[in-house]
This record gives sequence, C-alpha cells and structure tokens, in this order.
Amino acid sequence: MTRCLRREPIVADKAQIGEEEAATMIPTPVANACFDRRRLLGLGAAATAAAVSGVRPVSAARPLSLATLKFGTVSWLLDTLSAEGFDRREGFAMARTELASTQAVTVALQAGQADLIVSDWGWAMRRRNDGEPLRFAAYSSALGALMVPADSPIAALKDLKGRKVGVAGGPLDKSWLLLRARAHDEVKGDIGAMLEPVFGAPPLLSEQLRLGRIDAVLTFWPFAARLDAEGFRRLIDVSDILRQLRIDPPPPLVGFVWRETLEKEMGPALDGFFRAVGAANATLKTSDAAWERLRPTMQVKSDAEFLKLRDYYRAGIAGPWTGAELAGANRLYGLLTDLGGADFVGRNPRFDAGLFFSPKA
Repeated sequence: MTRCLRREPIVADKAQIGEEEAATMIPTPVANACFDRRRLLGLGAAATAAAVSGVRPVSAARPLSLATLKFGTVSWLLDTLSAEGFDRREGFAMARTELASTQAVTVALQAGQADLIVSDWGWAMRRRNDGEPLRFAAYSSALGALMVPADSPIAALKDLKGRKVGVAGGPLDKSWLLLRARAHDEVKGDIGAMLEPVFGAPPLLSEQLRLGRIDAVLTFWPFAARLDAEGFRRLIDVSDILRQLRIDPPPPLVGFVWRETLEKEMGPALDGFFRAVGAANATLKTSDAAWERLRPTMQVKSDAEFLKLRDYYRAGIAGPWTGAELAGANRLYGLLTDLGGADFVGRNPRFDAGLFFSPKA
C-alpha cells in the first residue's frame, strides 16, 4: 500500500515540480551563501512593491504540501484558490498530490509525506487521543442524505423496515450510526436489524439504486446531489438527523488536518493558507463565473447535475468555528462514543477541544 504513496510530480502555479526541485526552494543558510549586492537590492525592491500593492511577500519557506483525493470536491476549492491568486496574495506556495483512496491520504499525513489533508475530525480525534498531535480546521458542513426514488412508497424511516438500504462506507459509518439512533424510538428498536443494509462505495450504490436493486441509499453529499439532479428524492438529510438528535447547530465534520508541529514550522504560511481558503469559499459562494471555470473538471452529465453540485456545495460552506460548534461537536462525540464504542472512537475516548483550530481572519 505504501508504495503508491511515493511523491508524484506536483503542481505549483501550473508548473510541474519534482521532489528534488521542490527541495531547492528551501533557502541556503547565510553562512554558506555568497550574495550578490544587486540581487539583494532587487529583492528589497520587490518586497516594497508587494507591500504597496497589498500582496504579502512570498515566504522563503518551502511550499505547503497537500494530499487530497483525486476528483474530491476539495479540488474545486483549491483550484479556485490558485486561479484567483489567493495563494500569491497571501504569500505562500502549495504543492498538491492527488491520491486514489482515503486510506492513502491519511497514510500520507502519518508518514510525513503531506503537511495537510482533508478528513473528518472524528478520525483526527481518535489519532490525537492515541498520541498523534493532530489539529483540525473545518471547511465544509455539507453532510449526506438518505435518497429514494421519486415514486417510492417510503415516506418515513419506519417504512425502511424490510427494505434493502445501501450505506456508503461500512457498518461504522457515522451517518449509519446516527440514522439508527434517530430511528430507534420511531421503530421501537434497532432499525439496522429490521432492514437489509448493503455496504459499499457510493458510485456503486447509486447505480444499484438506479437499477432498482436497492430501495434507498444513505450516501455522501456529492452523490446525493447527483441523484437529486436525476429526480431522486431526499427522504432525510444527515444534518436534519443531527438536529432531531438535539445536536444543533450541527457542527461541520470535514476540514483540513495537520500535525501541531506545522504551526511552529510554517505558522505564517498556514495562517495565509486559511485566509486564502476563506477567500476561495467566499468566491464560490457568490460567483457563478468561478463555477463555470470549474465545470470541465466536475465530471457532470447535465446542467441539472452541475447546478445541484454547485448549490449543495454552497449550502455546506462552513462559517466560523464558535463555541456553539464546539459544544455540538462535544455532544456528537459523546453520542458516537455510545453508538460505535471502541471500534469507532478507539481505546482512549476523550473529547479534546485542543484539536480544533480557529483560523485567524
């Protein structure tokens, strides 16, 4: 598995850079360098011009390395960030690597092959409790949904009894655990034992629903958006499940994860990165032109699908992480601890508020 994690050629400002070339971006110590006076004067003039124009001087530190899923929706955010020049404005460089699986992405962080990845804070909390000093900053509050055919007789959770229901992920998927908790009073027991769950990858489950081989699917938001565009019906959103379980406001679950040591090593670049993320999300929230630029990379089959993906993304843009989100995360962690047990939260369950990072404005 590890072999697929070798450093691939990465893209920074649309230029192909290999690992060796990226290493040359690290400045040589002053004691070992011979400086040209005219070059120093030129650098000073460039810094002055940058200050006048409102652009932060580019840090001499190495680029921030990010590992993400190939075709993951975070690429829309990062592509917008680069296209709008927010990285240059904030004075940092990015080196992006796209990998084929969630496991490969998390291993890349743990192996030190990436500074930042996108994951959920539940995973990061478990690793932090096991001794890995991870941090988390939310960027999306978009959650999944339970989807059924438009003409399905399923109108409530109790109608799922005896049905085949696709579940994206596995038996310990958060949405599945929460759905079972929400349905408990309605069906007077564990609905998971009253239906036939079919666990699998989201694209496969979507196709099974289209073919009528399953009756409903609990899936991640991009796949729910695509099904919505095809005329399938949302029976219930995971965010609604959370509210009905008295976790309100539902805390964002997905965000950037990194090691605490990165804050000491590259603090200014990290702060600039989060300002750029905020600016890119603000652009995606309001600019239709930004979405038209992304459209060729979104693998959409119709205008309806494009618009649903855009609208679902916009609805899920996370706001500031406040005390309300922290309290909601604490309640959610307690609930998931009860529902999933040690298999879900690990051997050392503890809600550590130090995991959560509030980016500077």
